[in-house]
Amino acid sequence: MSRLPAPPTSPTSPGFWRSPVRGPWFTSVLGVVLLGGITVLFVTGLLSYAAYNPDLARVNDKTPDKGLLGFYLFAWPTRPYWLYRLNQGVHVTLGITLVPVLLAKLWSVVPKLFALPPARSLAHALERVSLLLLVGGVLFEFVTGVLNVQLDYVFPGSFYPLHFYGAWVFFAAFVVHVVLRAPAAVRNVRRMRAGKGSHEETGFPLVSPRPAEPTVSRRGALWLVGGGSLLLFGTTAGQNFDGPLRRTALLAPHGGADPGSGPGGFQINKTAASRGISARETSEDAWRLVVTGPSGTLRLSRAELLELPLHSSALPIACVEGWSTGDQWWRGVRLRELAALAGYDADEAPDVLVESLQRRGAFREAALRSNQVRDPRSLLALDVNGEPLTPDHGYPARIIVPAAPGVLNTKWVARMTFGDL
Repeated sequence: MSRLPAPPTSPTSPGFWRSPVRGPWFTSVLGVVLLGGITVLFVTGLLSYAAYNPDLARVNDKTPDKGLLGFYLFAWPTRPYWLYRLNQGVHVTLGITLVPVLLAKLWSVVPKLFALPPARSLAHALERVSLLLLVGGVLFEFVTGVLNVQLDYVFPGSFYPLHFYGAWVFFAAFVVHVVLRAPAAVRNVRRMRAGKGSHEETGFPLVSPRPAEPTVSRRGALWLVGGGSLLLFGTTAGQNFDGPLRRTALLAPHGGADPGSGPGGFQINKTAASRGISARETSEDAWRLVVTGPSGTLRLSRAELLELPLHSSALPIACVEGWSTGDQWWRGVRLRELAALAGYDADEAPDVLVESLQRRGAFREAALRSNQVRDPRSLLALDVNGEPLTPDHGYPARIIVPAAPGVLNTKWVARMTFGDL
């Protein structure tokens, strides 16, 4: 009586990978989804970096050695005022939503990582190298991105350069891989549309020569992946909205109910205590805003600022982690009018360097471009929603600028220096 051959024990053997779900149809469908999704992630990521105006001043630039990688940078606009909120909401929410698709895609191509020989031709060698860089790069980008969204800064170094340079390495490999694999992906999708998805070429490296009994169809597997993405979307997207929708963001640190109640009952990232801000140094007697320009140096108390012409703006706070608040009503002195006090014409107000009382943490200093200073909605805010700022929202004074990342809306402002930076 003859014995059946023993199953392969090496992952380099095609027979080792027995799932009948794997194949060009399944992989191609996931690839098409990722092709569109990752392209949007890359573009919104570049726009998010541009929103910091890193070419304006070194204090804004967390990747000073980027060189040619900053070729696309431009002066970030202030209109529409919700621009950064939309951009970063799409970037983070889409990234979280694509996690199941990414994991399924990586699972579907695992056999190719172990295929021998390592290279059958120059084109095959390029494909293998691009695949290795692609897998490593995408895992690095998604892991660091998710950790940043969850406020778990366990990675070495600063998130900004790690994510920025990692994105360029990944996207270069992504483009090479797409160019090499796009023809096959298009053919397989066409076969699916023609109802030929079950007649795949068995010579394709992902198709097992000895598949196991199926426990789920390929379409069923896609429904499972789609359901996982929909679940992540439903438990993340709400952090971009106020009210009942925010309570659905169960997986977002800034989801759930609003923190506290009253005029200051909206999300914050940095608290006064976490940045070493004491009540003594923000008291009426101790705190002064130092404004510097051609007219010299002014020292203004909060009471003196309240005597200046005050204006209101309805603006949100939007953070790089993907969360944002609804529009809050801010009241304070226009930045362009502070520039006028410093010796400039309000309509030709220059850039400004803003310094905070905080002594530790990123962006204790931030630069704003002249178009941001001149916008009539840009304020040195003293009140919010009809009441004085709370300590955690930046009392005694904070910056609020339309369409700017949250970290550029400096809290606990101590000094403003107007002029070319």
